[in-house]
Amino acid sequence: MKQFLKTIALSLTAFISTVFMLPAQNAPAWKLDKSHTSVTFSINHFYSKVTGRFTSFDGSFSFSPTNLEGSKAEFSIDVKTVYTEDEKRDKHLQSPDFFDSKAYPKMTFSSTRFEKKSETDYIVHGKITIRNTTHDIAIPFKVTGEMDHPMMKGTHILGLLATCKINRTDFGVGTGSWAATAIVGDEVTIEIPMELIRK
Repeated sequence: MKQFLKTIALSLTAFISTVFMLPAQNAPAWKLDKSHTSVTFSINHFYSKVTGRFTSFDGSFSFSPTNLEGSKAEFSIDVKTVYTEDEKRDKHLQSPDFFDSKAYPKMTFSSTRFEKKSETDYIVHGKITIRNTTHDIAIPFKVTGEMDHPMMKGTHILGLLATCKINRTDFGVGTGSWAATAIVGDEVTIEIPMELIRK
């Protein structure tokens, strides 16, 4: 009997160890609906605020509020598509003075973990790379809604709103006299309202 109980105990221990060693199952994958997603930013110029956006971007997402361990996100932005409604300024932003889009054509984000703050509010932690400089970042985002698509049978919609602030000089964007004067602010506010779909 003792040997039998010992065998059962060893088997149970091995089973539990195996379960905890298994990788987390991925959360459901979502496709980015680019026509209903935007990447906008704002920054101070003297005492006013300049706004702009990037018109080309891409991302992949696996997300579930009940499976944050298996959730992940990747996002990239084409720097050359910066648009501020001023052609001269846009060209300057693409130059080596700022983004240097020829040498560093993309900005990227890759998640490392997700954190829940409330039923609708979360934080995605990860690494952001601009001009080949990478820093850790925590991006708050809100689940703005989830529903079945009323016009596409079998399709589900998820709305998210991500908002964060970064210091441009941490990434070497606008260094030299641009950082040493009060012309252009250091802090950039980024807002990404997005629509995700899955079938």
